[in-house]
Amino acid sequence: MKKIRVTFYNEFQHERYNGGIQAIYPKGIHGCVADFLACDEIDVKLVDLEMPECGLTDEVLAETDVLLWWGHVNHEDVPDSVVDRVRYHVLERGMGFFPIHSAHHSKPFKAIVGASGNLLWGADQKEIVWTIKPNHPIAAGIPEHFELEEEMYGEPFMIPNPDELIFSSWFERGNVMRSGCVFYRGLGKVFYFQPGHERCRSFYNPVVQQVIKNAVRWLAPTHEIPNEAGKCRHFKEQIV
Repeated sequence: MKKIRVTFYNEFQHERYNGGIQAIYPKGIHGCVADFLACDEIDVKLVDLEMPECGLTDEVLAETDVLLWWGHVNHEDVPDSVVDRVRYHVLERGMGFFPIHSAHHSKPFKAIVGASGNLLWGADQKEIVWTIKPNHPIAAGIPEHFELEEEMYGEPFMIPNPDELIFSSWFERGNVMRSGCVFYRGLGKVFYFQPGHERCRSFYNPVVQQVIKNAVRWLAPTHEIPNEAGKCRHFKEQIV
């Protein structure tokens, strides 16, 4: 059986330089996710901001089925050339793109989805995540709702209307949020998932872990995508 090849880009600044957050995620957020995601059917490669080209060369992306993305305070430090490369591999090769939490403001998410990604945000509080589309593969085995302690993200969330809404959240102070959104772009699929603030322990939650596993399997292309970096590049601006 062909393995799903996952690359996880993590900014990896908080966990590297903030002792309190390092104590929560000693291997980094990407290391924590790799621990529960890697298995007989999934390979995980970890890259970060401080690597040359953020670790996301054409060669790496050509060997990636699903790209997970976590960033927070260093979005603008990602080179535009890397953003263009990621967008190309999603639109033209069908690579899945999986931005998590504050990656709503990441340059690749904004470039691929075509929006600012702005939203309301506030203090950590109880969040109830409701499963809106239980028959979707991303929601397989996920209960009707589950609770987290999370940073509040709220509407208005400046994104296009999702092609599919899988999860929606309510926060204890009354805010609501479209927290699990699917977009189809070019040949690729995008899934934005809101939980995952660096101060919170959501990545240790078994339901969140199941959502991530489900999403990776669903985002992986169902067709054989070309491995030749740069193939069909002349179509780059035609696919929207």
